[in-house]
Amino acid sequence: MTLFENFYRDLLELVEKYKNLNIPLRVEKDLENNIVKIFGEKITSLTKAQNGLNDITELAYTTAEHHPYWNLIYNCAEITNSVLEKWTGQLTEDDLSDIDWFLKEINQTLEKIKTKNSSNS
Repeated sequence: MTLFENFYRDLLELVEKYKNLNIPLRVEKDLENNIVKIFGEKITSLTKAQNGLNDITELAYTTAEHHPYWNLIYNCAEITNSVLEKWTGQLTEDDLSDIDWFLKEINQTLEKIKTKNSSNS
């Protein structure tokens, strides 16, 4: 058993302690990658998606132009962010215009990748 798995077992005991105090917590794990997430009672599917998108956006920002696919993930994340922000509302004309621009950026990047792949074949 790894140290992280030991940590996870200890964490479950702590979570159980707080559940017994009527503080509902939910734990998700990916022990293979040493990831544990704890969600409180106010978590919704929307806030969980927004939180996950933050991780994706961080990857896009930190990768920058050093990876050929960064622009794909960046623009997809920006579209997703726009949609999630307006999930319970309505997309404005400005939002739709921004999404259209992001889609054009995605298409341009796809063409660059296709061209590069063709020249490497």
